[in-house]
Amino acid sequence: SRRQRQMCIRDSTNHSKVLFLLLSLLSILLAACREKENKVKTICNPVNLSYRFSLDSPSWREAADPSMIKYKGEYYLFLSKSGGYFHSTDLVHWDLITTDSLPIEKYAPTVMEMDGEIYFTASVATNKIYKSADPKSGKWELVTDQFPYILADPMLFYDSDTDKVYLYYGSGAATPMMGMELDKKTFMPKGEAIPLFYSNAEKYGWEVSGDYNTNYKHTCWLEGAWMNQYKGKYYLQYAVPGTEFKSYSNGVYVSENPLGPFTLLKHNPFSYKPEGFVNGTGHGSTFQDLYGNYWNIGTSTISQRHMFERRISLYPTFFDKDGDVYAYTAWGDYPMIVPDKKISSPQDLFPGWMLLSYKKKVEASSTLEGYPTENAVNEDIRTWWSAKTADKGEFMTVDLDRNSKVYAIQVNFADQDATALGKSDSIYYQYRIEESQDGITWNLLVDKSENKADAPNDYIQLDKPADTRYIRITNIYFPSGKFSISGLRVFGKVDKPVPATAQFTELTRNNDNRRTVNLSWSKVNDATGYNIRFGTQKNKLYHNYLVYEDNKVSINILNTDQTYYFAIDSFNEAGVTIGKEIKTIQ
Repeated sequence: SRRQRQMCIRDSTNHSKVLFLLLSLLSILLAACREKENKVKTICNPVNLSYRFSLDSPSWREAADPSMIKYKGEYYLFLSKSGGYFHSTDLVHWDLITTDSLPIEKYAPTVMEMDGEIYFTASVATNKIYKSADPKSGKWELVTDQFPYILADPMLFYDSDTDKVYLYYGSGAATPMMGMELDKKTFMPKGEAIPLFYSNAEKYGWEVSGDYNTNYKHTCWLEGAWMNQYKGKYYLQYAVPGTEFKSYSNGVYVSENPLGPFTLLKHNPFSYKPEGFVNGTGHGSTFQDLYGNYWNIGTSTISQRHMFERRISLYPTFFDKDGDVYAYTAWGDYPMIVPDKKISSPQDLFPGWMLLSYKKKVEASSTLEGYPTENAVNEDIRTWWSAKTADKGEFMTVDLDRNSKVYAIQVNFADQDATALGKSDSIYYQYRIEESQDGITWNLLVDKSENKADAPNDYIQLDKPADTRYIRITNIYFPSGKFSISGLRVFGKVDKPVPATAQFTELTRNNDNRRTVNLSWSKVNDATGYNIRFGTQKNKLYHNYLVYEDNKVSINILNTDQTYYFAIDSFNEAGVTIGKEIKTIQ
């Protein structure tokens, strides 16, 4: 009937309106998600500081042994051999504060806050202790120059619960970690120093020397004390097996009292990252940010021009319900979100931007013999590409293989044949980054042509993602040596399937050396690599070991007395596929 036809037309119109409203709402929500995704603030390891060149030849950049402190709502970072100390309000942007009041040329500085002031001393300079209520000014005053011991790698700790001050120290092979109480006012020792623990590489694999903890004839080097108090317990971290190794990590002991007795935590080492672009998490400090989140900041190795060629890396850190502590290093040199609130898990910090540049095709304006272009995209900070000159116009182009959504780029300069020493107003990098979808028409993406800031590990989060295939960096000014890059790292997303789940095919533990486990797994088509998660409980797979391309690895950091559990994830430029199966090694 006519009335029924009218009702059908009206219902159809209403349905169309509802569908239109739902689609509009979905479009708004997607736009809001994209806007939020673009607005997150990210950083990428190594931390982008103005690492100072050495004061003598060969010319290498260095910073190490970080002591981080939050003071009056801002951050102060004290480092070995940096010409001062760094200041930040957000853990993203850093400025260097110079001072004539401190022995800044000593290694391993330590700081603590007590009664509204910061106290400072440094390795092999412990006879003098300083303080400041205004560290931003660079002005410090001497507290005492009468401390009776010249100690290596000191750590000052103020226990606010008991209103007492302690000093921890130790740096050497076959030497113990030591501790003593100090008089709060005079900073003189109260009693004798107490041995707290020794290394035990025969039992603890992470304490064995070498890049992969396999140098069994070399004695472990124990150093880098740092103390944290958490829920009435005292967590004393230490660094092993040596600053020049990719395996450089932090272990941790716990006690009911500041001077022990100490017990090794079940989860050890608590910070560990032997693979990926930047390696090593040793000798550093653990601190809380403005929102109460914990972070571990540590020393990473390059160690090519000199053993002490190093960088600084920052990792989110968590205490679980049982009091176990771990620094989360999975995707630790990919972009991570800097939180503006209290977070509950590592997943809160991962924006999902994957590495797009790994082993992609590279072309360059020129190449110095022995430093090929593939070194700029092989995810190894210890190798690099170098042009033949530092002339304006030297360039390198990476083909991402397909159109991709690029969110961020990290440029790690290598300073090939540099002769610069110390700091100078002329030390900075100027360059442009362009993008292209076809390799013919280019558009400006990043303009650093007027840059005057020294940023050797420059990380750029784009204002909005770029849909592109080719990335080209062109030199304008290089401060010393030849235009050279250890990593032109491009991060974003590719519209393709994530890889299939990887499956373990072998897990064996040698009874003659229970510090080692040998793992192999089925290769997954179109997987860039794999992340092995493992730990001493099924629900605590806190360790992470990244493997690119290969399908086998030996991990040598096990505690001989513990059972371990393993899972494996696969990943590519589209994302990560989490492995559900957990395997046990008794």
